[in-house]
Formats: sequence, C-alpha cells, structure tokens
Amino acid sequence: MSGTAATVSGGPTDIVWDITYACPLRCTHCYSESGRRPTRQLTPAELLRVADAMLSLRPSTIVLAGGEPLVVRGLSDVVDRITAAGVEVLLYTSGWSLSPTMIDEVVARCAAVSVSLDGATAEVHDAVRGRSGSFDRAMRSLTMLNDAVRERRRAGGTPFEFGIDATIVRSSFDQVASFCEDIAPRFSELSYVALGPAMPIGLGSRAVFVEHELLDDEQVDRLTAPEQLAYLRSLAPPPVQVSVTDNRLLSYRPDLLARGRIPAMQVEPDGLVRAMAIYEGTVGSLLTDPPAELWRRSVDRWRDPFVVDTLTPVRTMREWAEATRRLDYRFGTDDDRARIDNRPVFLSLSPSR
Repeated sequence: MSGTAATVSGGPTDIVWDITYACPLRCTHCYSESGRRPTRQLTPAELLRVADAMLSLRPSTIVLAGGEPLVVRGLSDVVDRITAAGVEVLLYTSGWSLSPTMIDEVVARCAAVSVSLDGATAEVHDAVRGRSGSFDRAMRSLTMLNDAVRERRRAGGTPFEFGIDATIVRSSFDQVASFCEDIAPRFSELSYVALGPAMPIGLGSRAVFVEHELLDDEQVDRLTAPEQLAYLRSLAPPPVQVSVTDNRLLSYRPDLLARGRIPAMQVEPDGLVRAMAIYEGTVGSLLTDPPAELWRRSVDRWRDPFVVDTLTPVRTMREWAEATRRLDYRFGTDDDRARIDNRPVFLSLSPSR
C-alpha cells in the first residue's frame, strides 16, 4: 500500500486489491491477517466483475496484493482485463508461490513486481514471515525475475520492473544497510529497494507486537532521515532506486489528509470496499453498489466525528496502535471483533515448518 495523490470528489488515483486472504506464510505483523482467516475467494468470473467495477473509477494504477496473489485461479485474466484498459498493474508477492510459467502468464504483464523481503538473512526473514524456507523462496523468485528481465533485454523485448519491498521491524532494523549493500548487488536487473517501518495495523497493532517488534518513534525518524536515505543510496548499485517512507500518511490523520495526499481505495478479496484502507470497516461491495458511491461513503467515513476524534491527537507509533484498535473495534463486523478478540497474544519469532 502506498499514499498516493487522489481527488476526493473524482475518485482514487490508485486502488489496492487484496485479491485473496490465502497465504502460505504467517507474518508476525500481517496487516490483513491472511492465512489466519477465510480466504473469501471469488470465482474467476466474479473477479473480472470486480476488476470492471474498479476500472469504472478510472484509476491510473491497480495494486494486486493479499494474501498471496499468485495462488489465485484466474489471475492472468484479471491482469489482462486491467492492462487492456490502459491501467498499470503492480503486483506484490512473497515469492513463495512463483513458478517459471507464471513469469510469462502473469508477471511480465505487470508494470512492476515487488517481492517482500523483511530480513536480509534467512534467520530474520523467516522469523518475521513465520515459515522456514521463506527467505530462500524469495531469493529464488528474485533470481527468476532477474533472469527473465535480462533475457527480455537480450531479445529486444520490453522488460518489466521488479524490486524488493522491505517492512522493517526491530528484528531487522540493524539490517537496513544490508538490503542495499548485500542483497541488491546480487540482482543485476533489480529496479528498486523500498523500505518502510511496519505499521501498527492488523496484527501489528497488538500490544505485544508494539512492545517487542514495532519500531519506536526514534527508530522511525532514524530510518527516514535524509542522511540515512543518502547513505543507503550510496550503498546500492547505481541503477537501483532506493526509497524510504515512514508510512504515517496512511494513518488518515485529518491534518495529513488536508494536505491533499489521499491513501488509495482498498478492496477486500470478495469486492467489499474498506472505508479506510488500513482499518476494519467496509462501506459496500463493488459487486452490488455503484463504485463512485462507495468512494463517497469512504470519504464520509474519514470525516466521521469518532474517526476525527480518534486520529487527530495521534503523533507516536504507540498512539497510532491504540487508535487502530479503537477504530477496528468500532467499525468492524461482529466477525472482525471476534477475530480481534482471539488474536494470539504470544509473539513468536521462531519460524514454523
């Protein structure tokens, strides 16, 4: 997810679609709690209906995330439908499920593919991602993507961009430089390395996660300082673009929204639209409601007195986590609240098999 320019009246510039909640991993900070809840997977025909509804809003970009998008049956048809309309597709993947056949069938049609890498070593990445072997799978996928782009260049074809998306927690904070100095040089065709702190949302809002793994405010400021960015860029190979964001825009704080930078519309796997991308609470379905009306309802939610009162005073990461818990409980469904009540309180950084 990213904070992007949008027009409140005209609709979102970007749309993020968590196209499935199915996931082979169990990340400690998972925003969507994928792999721990029903997948809510649509049929291939329904997926295309949701894609058409999103396209009616005339976005410039649709982001396919999850869960793990590459496990979705009919994903190639979804990508084709979106790109045929002149809209860019960005794909986020853990790399666990990527196979060579998917490169041509799906990946090469996307404008960019981000592989999540949350540690610069297998020990840290696998612990954060909750499954042994996930680092090796991610590195294998980066190698496949690198080989595919190189072959396309040699053949005179149009290459696609691929890069690393790193969510930083305390366990990986001391490895930030390694993403640029050690990992990036392994892939000659790598386009970018994007780094940002884990947000206190979803499982990341749990008090135990905040206490042990969420970056504190000093660490976030150090991560995003201009001199730190300059240092990281000096470590990476020259073609690689390095970016760092603090993700604070995504909090929906009223003062940040007033600056004219609006987070993307967030769509759940079954077409339900979240009022605020990172918080529980939907405003209707793209399968049954006019898309423009869903955007209007979303904007109305941002101005809800409870939302304004909850988010206005937020300044620290801990305060953001507390606000998340309040908003999720207020606007979530009974099922959402039951899931929140049953979230694991024990934070394990030992990867499962």
